[in-house]
Order: sequence, then C-alpha cells, then structure tokens
Amino acid sequence: MKKNDDALLVIDLQTGVCLRATKPIDHLSELISLVNTRIQEYADRNRPVIFVQHREEELITDSPAWQIIPQLNTSNAYFIEKTHANSFYQTELKQLLERLSISTIEICGAQTQYCVDTTVKFAHGLGYKVVMQSGATTTYDTEFMTASQTISFYESIWKDRFVTFFDK
Repeated sequence: MKKNDDALLVIDLQTGVCLRATKPIDHLSELISLVNTRIQEYADRNRPVIFVQHREEELITDSPAWQIIPQLNTSNAYFIEKTHANSFYQTELKQLLERLSISTIEICGAQTQYCVDTTVKFAHGLGYKVVMQSGATTTYDTEFMTASQTISFYESIWKDRFVTFFDK
C-alpha cells in the first residue's frame, strides 16, 4: 500500500487482551510479525502509526495488562485510550486523523468481532477508506466458532462493503 494520506491503526494488542486466557489469542506470533512489518513500512514512509488501548476494570491505565504487547515496535507512535469497542467513541482519534490529514486507515488488532468490527464499521460510516491485510486481526475461540472461523466470517462481511483487502 503506497499512499500519502494513510495511517496504521493498531487496536487493543495489549497484554491483558491477548494473553489473558490459558493460551494466547489465536495466531499471536504471526500477527505480531505481520504488525511489526506493517509498522516498519509506515515508518519507512514517515506515515503515522496509532495504537488504541482499551481501558476497563481488568485493563487499568498503566497496569501490566493495559500495556501494548512488548514485542511490538511502539516508537514514534501515537496512543489513544478508549473505554468502548468503538475506537472513535469519546476519544481523540477523529481529531488526530483530521490533524494528520488522514483519509485512509489500515486496521489490525484484537478482537475481531468486538473492537475491530465496531471500529471498522464506524470508520467506514465516517467516510474513511478502510484497508486491511487478510489475517491482520485476532480473537479467541468461542462456544460457537473457532477463532479462525470467526476471523473468516468477519472478513467475509467486511470485504468490499467496509474494507478493501490487499495482499502482502
């Protein structure tokens, strides 16, 4: 993706989100590698990377659980804290994107069916072009679907409606 008006939005890749169960969230090592590659590509083009961190009862600001997964490169990034699945709801995200003249947002992160889905649809509704690499989100297995099935299900909903997918 080679644009001059884009930003990378990394949603909730926090220790307490991705490492809270008996096993890590689905395909975490691959996702960390993918996200670090995307972060480096944005850095090489001097484009913004924005980390969104969820805050709630188990994710208290500045606590170990609230921290971004330490394997991710967070240097020279912007940080937004949220308390809702929608990364735009009662945050400074929209103002930051406007200040940076962003019209295209590449999204990655956790969890596919909650914060990522809500942010994807809201960003689209606000008029942003939303792009994503397939497999750039993650979640846990549920009683209804495996994590892999959930990710595929949401990607099929987003494709060509809310998100333009691109190849590696």
